[in-house]
Amino acid sequence: MPTELPGASDEHVTHSRAVERLVTGQPTSDGAGVKLTRVLTQPLQRRLDPFLMLDAFGNDNPDDYLAGFPDHPHRGFETVTYMIAGRMRHRDSAGHEGLLENGSVQWMTAGRGVIHSEMPEQEEGVMEGFQLWLNLPARDKLCEPWYRDFAAAELPRFTTADGVEVRVIAGASHGIAGAVSRDATAPLYLDVHLPAGARFAQTLPPAHNAFLYVYRGEVAVAGTAVAEQRMAIFANAPQADGVVIEAGAAPARMLLIAGRPLNEPIAQYGPFVMNTQDEIDAALADYRDGRFAAR
Repeated sequence: MPTELPGASDEHVTHSRAVERLVTGQPTSDGAGVKLTRVLTQPLQRRLDPFLMLDAFGNDNPDDYLAGFPDHPHRGFETVTYMIAGRMRHRDSAGHEGLLENGSVQWMTAGRGVIHSEMPEQEEGVMEGFQLWLNLPARDKLCEPWYRDFAAAELPRFTTADGVEVRVIAGASHGIAGAVSRDATAPLYLDVHLPAGARFAQTLPPAHNAFLYVYRGEVAVAGTAVAEQRMAIFANAPQADGVVIEAGAAPARMLLIAGRPLNEPIAQYGPFVMNTQDEIDAALADYRDGRFAAR
C-alpha cells in the first residue's frame, strides 16, 4: 500500500475551482473492436487544451478486449496509458517493447511518426485502464519518438494526513514530483483514492485547464456532486488557486488531470494531430509511402 513519502506536504487552497460542466462519456469501440468509453471527445479538445482524448476501458468479458489494438500509426502527440488491471503488450516501429500490468504506466511520444500495437496478454479476467492523449507544441510535433514503461512500484506515491492515497504520474503534488514532466504543457496527472468522507486539496495555476474523472464512487467539488463514470470540467476562475475534492459516505477513486494550454491550432485526422491541413496531408503521405519506421 502507498505510504507517506518524505517531503510530502499539505497543499493549501484558499478558493476552490467550481465545476463548469459534467460530461458523460460515449460508448464506442476502437482498435479491432475493443469496447470502451470515450470521455474526452474531439469537440472538447479546444476547451481542455492540451488534452486531446481520454478513453476509459473496463471489461471482464474477453470478447470485448481480446482482439486488442493491432498495428496503427500516430504522429504529433503523446499517449499515456494507465493500466488498473490486466496485461497489455506494447510493440512499436521504433524498436520499443513493454508489458503493461496492474498499476503501470506507458508514456509514448509519437513525434514524427510511429506505428505500434497494444495487444492483451490474458484470455480471461478484468482488463481496466485509461488512455490519455496529450498534444505536442508545434515545435515538437516532428521530434524523435520516445517511449518508457513505469511499473507500479516506480510511480511516486504518498498518503495525506486524511488518508488519501495518491499516485503521481505526471507533474507534482504535495511536494512529490511525478514520474514524467513536460515543459510546454506542464501536465498534472494524479490517481487519487479517497476514503469515505476524506478531503483532498490540489493547487492549480488559474490558466491551466483541468478536469477530473471519477471511476469509483462519488465525489463533490464546491457543492457539485460528480458521480461514478462522470467527468467534471473545472471553471478557470482567476481567483481560484486550486481545487478541493471531497468523498461522500463511500470511498472514491478518480483521475485528476490539468495542463497548460498550447493555444495553437488543432488539425486532426484520426491518429494524426498537427496544426494545419497541409501537415495532415504530409502525415498521410509519409504513412502511405512507408516513411514511418517499420518493424
